[in-house]
Amino acid sequence: NIASTTDKLINTLIITQLFNHVLLSQENLEDDPHAQGSSYIAASYVKHLESAGARVVPIHINRTEEEYEKLFNAINGLLLPGGNVDIEKSQFTRAAKVFYELAIKANDASDYFPIWGTCQGFQQLTVLTSNKNLLTLTDTKAVALPLTFSPGAQNSRLFKKFPKDVLQSLAEENITSNFHSWSLSMQNYSSNAKLKRFYRVLTTNTDGKKEFISTMEAYRYPFYAVQWHPEKSPFESIEKAGMVHTLSAIKATFYTAHFFVSEAMKNHHQFSLQSEEEKALIYNYQPVFKGLNSIFLQNYYFD
Repeated sequence: NIASTTDKLINTLIITQLFNHVLLSQENLEDDPHAQGSSYIAASYVKHLESAGARVVPIHINRTEEEYEKLFNAINGLLLPGGNVDIEKSQFTRAAKVFYELAIKANDASDYFPIWGTCQGFQQLTVLTSNKNLLTLTDTKAVALPLTFSPGAQNSRLFKKFPKDVLQSLAEENITSNFHSWSLSMQNYSSNAKLKRFYRVLTTNTDGKKEFISTMEAYRYPFYAVQWHPEKSPFESIEKAGMVHTLSAIKATFYTAHFFVSEAMKNHHQFSLQSEEEKALIYNYQPVFKGLNSIFLQNYYFD
């Protein structure tokens, strides 16, 4: 029962500290008529984390490594969102690399710090881990698909606490939204020793010609990546190909958010001053409504 599960989660969050997740902004799209400043975050990612009890801190691009390290020591997890930037040369990539390396170092020192990558974030993690761009073109621009689970994947860290009906829906229904032209093929994953040692494949998909990885988690680190978009079903109310707003899709969204926030609860970073925390939070910014035919309904924009 999703209602009773939600009640239990809310009660848990009331008696524990609120956890701050960082969302990495990225360069504005060139054809965005609403663009302000130099970077943006789609509001659906913010709502996705907030729905499970987290507070969001935006990471601004073009900051110094010292600023990023200070912020890293104040927050409890990192989400790398989807988008459309160069995942080898962009400022998004530069910032992601700093946080990725800090997270590796922290986890090696038993300082539990989770990272989640969605779509472009998934792709970014593959480049950061392998030091190569191993992506290949697939016909997956706007399509909803079921997940093909790898053997034992339903007992993975990510999926093991999902209810059976949610796992069944993910496996049998077209409820995972795909909006990407590039994918990590199973062939390229299997031929790269770094990726194969680092990540466990949880689910795959196919565009009819190429099999690609749709969900994975790191073996030794609390790093998770999905090529699909769990945040879109409840928070991008757009009627377009690939968009799914069914109850089963929304339930799956809830459990992905719940899982990642529960991972952040294992981290104990915090701001040294409340005034610094208040200044850093997303509440200082107002989302811009972009219209019902936009890629994202709302964006936050940053200087």
